[in-house]
Amino acid sequence: MKLHFSKMHGLGNDFVVFDAINQSVNLSPEQLRFIADRRFGIGCDQILLVERPRNRGTEFYYRIFNADGSEVEQCGNGARCFARFVHDHGLTRKTEIPVGTAGGDIRLYLQEDGQVRVNMGVPVFEPESIPFEANRPQPVYELDIGGPHVQAGVLSMGNPHVVLQVDDLDAAPVDTLGPILEKHPRFPQRVNVGFMRVLSRREIGLRVFERGAGETLACGTGACAAVVSGRLQGLLDETVQVHLRGGDLVISWGGEGQPVWMTGPATEVFEGNIEL
Repeated sequence: MKLHFSKMHGLGNDFVVFDAINQSVNLSPEQLRFIADRRFGIGCDQILLVERPRNRGTEFYYRIFNADGSEVEQCGNGARCFARFVHDHGLTRKTEIPVGTAGGDIRLYLQEDGQVRVNMGVPVFEPESIPFEANRPQPVYELDIGGPHVQAGVLSMGNPHVVLQVDDLDAAPVDTLGPILEKHPRFPQRVNVGFMRVLSRREIGLRVFERGAGETLACGTGACAAVVSGRLQGLLDETVQVHLRGGDLVISWGGEGQPVWMTGPATEVFEGNIEL
């Protein structure tokens, strides 16, 4: 099976994108892991599939697979790359693009300055819907990790996130605490782990350990989750600049019941073919 692909990234969070409308794409977990392998395959954090719409009122359906072959519900940096891909490859002429995902429908906006703005939907706090084992929603939870308890915000941005505050991003225990929390028993579908440093009411630094991928240079849904968590704790204003290792995103959230908006770049690096 020979497939055409594009290599893209959003602030260094990189993707292999397949047009599954004009070619048949049916990848096994083994093939997905091979594609994502940075030594033997193409190399990426996630693999994105552009499919025909499944939901009324959408133009496309968007599927996301992690480097370990698992399928996930949402990816914010991927969503921006998705918008750039379908427009630049002639799959749509629209600059406002409604897209279906496993985490719900989203709407993508291509701006004249080249940035992509995404309506990421309304954050979810009900534990059963995240999913997360807890009796009721609250801004901060205590998590038992076999030692001192960790205090963290928990919510879903179409995928589950836990957000911890740290004083020093460089010294944050991303490599050690990230894998522990990713597979914490209170998260039945695993979780993305954000380490947030509040710099001011309008600015944060963030590192994210993504489930199934490890730490990435940027995580769009993680940036959204961090700002929402900070807002719930009264730490942040409505619009916040998020500094990630791969670059900056702008996240806005008006409050409960309102969607989160994300603005940032999307870049295509090269196209190619791979034989599987």
